[in-house]
Amino acid sequence: MKDLTVRLAALDADAGAALRVIAYFDGLVEAHAGLQPIVRGAAVLADCPARLVDEERRVRIRVTQAGHSVPDDDPPDPAWMSTTIGTATLWLERPGPPGTVDAMILERAAGAARAVLDRTRGRTPAADPASVELLLDASAHADVRRQAARAIGLSPADEARAVALEDGPRVVTAEPGALPGRAGIGPRVPVLDLPASWRAARTALRFAADGTDEDPGARIVHYDQLGALAVLAEAADPAGVADVQALHHAASAAPWMLVTLHRTAESVSLRAAATALRVHHSTLQDRITHAEHLLGWNVRSPHGRLRLQLALALRRLQRSRP
Repeated sequence: MKDLTVRLAALDADAGAALRVIAYFDGLVEAHAGLQPIVRGAAVLADCPARLVDEERRVRIRVTQAGHSVPDDDPPDPAWMSTTIGTATLWLERPGPPGTVDAMILERAAGAARAVLDRTRGRTPAADPASVELLLDASAHADVRRQAARAIGLSPADEARAVALEDGPRVVTAEPGALPGRAGIGPRVPVLDLPASWRAARTALRFAADGTDEDPGARIVHYDQLGALAVLAEAADPAGVADVQALHHAASAAPWMLVTLHRTAESVSLRAAATALRVHHSTLQDRITHAEHLLGWNVRSPHGRLRLQLALALRRLQRSRP
């Protein structure tokens, strides 16, 4: 394998590096290495921090590219490269998409980690959906919710948070890993207060976007980070708001319109927005001028930028109005 790696590296650097990744993780598997060395190997080989989180098995490991174990205090960035391993998620803390070598690191590290999780912690059954729904039901008696909590492995003394997904609710005890589609995440609360976290999670879900050019924005929204915006979900009827109607009119004019306005509203400067959009600064200026003509206001002034941010938020609320 070593000789083959050397020969391939002379012809194709990525191919040689990928073979070194395979050999490295094969060695860890043969040595029955634990999760810590696996995550450390992923971090060192990718030259960026790596973390492994399995909320159901209470596994949380984060290692820097220098090989040092550190806390994972901040939530994962949805833009990071990641792969799921059953109920666990492995991240390389660098924006994707992964190249050849990074994809191989994720694949081989995930395979090694899966073997360790199954060997040392067993397979975790999925939570009973009926028990989850009971636990989140504010109208259910407290004794019924205590019983539902125990049915999914939670004690009334635990803390957890509700997660609202388009296909139903989840209850997690740690920061959730990779989530399918749009998601709203409620605040961390005592288990018997989860109905309140569930209400907040559903509100957060209404602010979540698909993360595409047609529906730009964050796919995963934490209620704790909404602040005063949460009031909009309770008080506003976006349908009759003129700025939302203007936004719909502008969006129909060009396929790049919504993502351009989103980046303009969220970036610290127009140059940062142009970088995020991968367009020249002058191209962005032309696009904004066209957008302002269609919207009817200047989005580059502080007041106009706030107006644009509110219009974009209201547009998401209109789409998901209950």
